[in-house]
Amino acid sequence: MTNKYVQQKDTAAWILQVWASFILATAGTTVGIIYLPVDIWIKSFMGMGLTFSVGSAFTLAKTIRDNHESEKLLPERHPLDK
Repeated sequence: MTNKYVQQKDTAAWILQVWASFILATAGTTVGIIYLPVDIWIKSFMGMGLTFSVGSAFTLAKTIRDNHESEKLLPERHPLDK
């Protein structure tokens, strides 16, 4: 019995859309924090929050992807195989 593996690949348009939305969201939030009419320590606190939120989002996405891929690496066994 041979195992077949399917490689999933995203389109260039999807990759462009994902990067563009990430850059626009991060840049927009950063500009919003910079122009807030508050003291610098509040802006700094919000900037740290943005940095940790983005880092946590990347970590979560990588963890979910790794767990999903680990399930695909092992071939499924037939219940009657020993």
